[in-house]
Amino acid sequence: MYKLVPNYSLRDHNSFGLDVLVSYWLTISSADDWLTAMLNYPHIYQEKRLIIGGGTNLLFISDFDGLIISPDIFGISITYQDSHFVEVEVGAGEEWDDFVSHCVQNGWYGVENLSLIPGKVGAVPVQNIGAYGVEADSVIVRVKGISLETGSSFSFSHDECCFGYRSSIFKERYAGSLMVTSVIFKLKKQGELMMDYGDLRKTLDSIGEPNLVNLREAVIQIRSSKLPDPKHLGNAGSFFKNPIVSEEVATALEELLPGIPVYQLSDGFVKIGAGFLIEKAGWKGFQAGKAAVHHRQALVLVNTGGATGKEILDLSEKIQQDVLTKFGVLLEREVQVIEE
Repeated sequence: MYKLVPNYSLRDHNSFGLDVLVSYWLTISSADDWLTAMLNYPHIYQEKRLIIGGGTNLLFISDFDGLIISPDIFGISITYQDSHFVEVEVGAGEEWDDFVSHCVQNGWYGVENLSLIPGKVGAVPVQNIGAYGVEADSVIVRVKGISLETGSSFSFSHDECCFGYRSSIFKERYAGSLMVTSVIFKLKKQGELMMDYGDLRKTLDSIGEPNLVNLREAVIQIRSSKLPDPKHLGNAGSFFKNPIVSEEVATALEELLPGIPVYQLSDGFVKIGAGFLIEKAGWKGFQAGKAAVHHRQALVLVNTGGATGKEILDLSEKIQQDVLTKFGVLLEREVQVIEE
C-alpha cells in the first residue's frame, strides 16, 4: 500500500521539529508501491525528490518544493547462520535502536556500540552511522533497494556501497535516485566488546561485568547524559563531523589544547574531537535567537522552540568560521542541509 499526501507538514518528520511543508509526501510499504504510484500519479515523477527515514539528520531551510518518499518497509529475518555468524535482513522502515536491542537480546555482537542512535534502518548505510569506535559498514554485507529512475531493483555488496566516514554511494553519487528497502547485517555469535572509546569502559565498570547487555546500557547512559532527546528539544545529534587531520596538525593541536580527544587512524591520519574544539572556542551553551549550542554537548545545535532552519544554519556557519580562525580546522557538517 502507498499513500500520497499534498502540502504535508514535516514537523513530525525532522528531529529539529521545524514547521516546514513538502509539496507531496509519499509513503510506501513495498518496492512495488513506487511503480504503482508513478502509474497513478505520473506528474510526481518530474518532481524534485528526497528520501527520508526518521529525518534525524536533516536541516530544512524552507518548505520543500518537491516529493519526499518515506519507505515504511518492515521486517527482520535471518537469511543465513552457522555456529559463528548470523546474517539478518532488516526492512528500511524499522527503528534502528529497536534492531540494536533485538541483536543484544539474541546475543549477536556488532551493533551494541551504536545503541540509541535515532533514525530508521534505511538511513544507516546512507549515512554510514557510527559511534564509540564502531561504524555501521563493519557489519553491513549487502544493501537492497530500487532505482527511482527506472524502477529496477538493486542489490549492492559492501564494496559496491563505497562506504566512507559518514558517507556512501547512496549519499553522494546516487542521492535521491536510489532508495534503500532493506539491509543485510552480518553479526557474530561470539565476539569481543569494543570498550576503549571515550568514557565507555569507565561507565561499563560502574554498571557491572562486561557483556552485551551492560555495554548497551553503558552507551545509552553516556548518550542520554550528553545528548538531548529530540522529542523534547529539537536537534539532530552531532551537527559536525569529527575532523580528520594529519599527525602533524594533531600534534600541534595537542600542544595548543591539552586534553583534546585524538583517535589514531590506520592510514596515518588522526581523528580529533569536534565538540572539544567548539567548546574551547567558547560556543558551548551559546544562544542566538531560538537556535543554540547545547549546554552539555557543544557538538549539538538545538531548536529551543520556534527556530527556523536558517537561524540554525547561520549559527553553524559562525561556529565553523570561528573554529577555523582560532584553530585552523574547518569543521564539516554531518547534518544534511535541505535548501529548497
